[in-house]
Amino acid sequence: MTALDLMRSDAPYAVSYLDMPNDLQPRAQRLCWRLNRLDPADTESRAEILAELFGTWHPRANVKPTFRCDYGFNIHFHGFALVNYNCAFLDTSPINIGEGTFIAPGCVLACAGHAVHPDQRAEGIQTSAPITLGNNVWLGANVTVCGGVTIGDGSVIGAGSVVTRDVPAGVIAAGVPCRVLREVSERDLVAPISPEDVEGEGR
Repeated sequence: MTALDLMRSDAPYAVSYLDMPNDLQPRAQRLCWRLNRLDPADTESRAEILAELFGTWHPRANVKPTFRCDYGFNIHFHGFALVNYNCAFLDTSPINIGEGTFIAPGCVLACAGHAVHPDQRAEGIQTSAPITLGNNVWLGANVTVCGGVTIGDGSVIGAGSVVTRDVPAGVIAAGVPCRVLREVSERDLVAPISPEDVEGEGR
């Protein structure tokens, strides 16, 4: 099995940096460079770049500049999603992003890691494991999700958290390391203000 085969699989792995398909990174770098320099009004070019960059793209997903990734082909959008400003995805393993996911500014999804033992790290041994965000997940600003993590449907991760282990569905979790605080419940419902209410207040 080649390093590229390992990258596309859902299995965690460790491999020498020299065995990685590093020649594929310039493609992603060029596409990200183009994406980050587009006129915001040029939605047609943006859609073309995103469809070329990602392994699975959805026309209702939106990725704002600046955005960086290692390869692109290992990132899969499965419906509407918002990736806000200044995010970086290290996709040395598959990253799956569910329908209705919100990723706030400054978030990092890092499948890639390095060997913990200094001797192996000096030899260029790197590690990787996939990341899965379920449907309707919300990552607050500056969240880091580490390799091997799955975040369940409907869960919210508080700003600045470092997620090192799985988070179940339907909870609010936060902290370094990230821990479950409580379930999402009816008490989290808010009362949106309608345009009619706003107009009425201004009279």
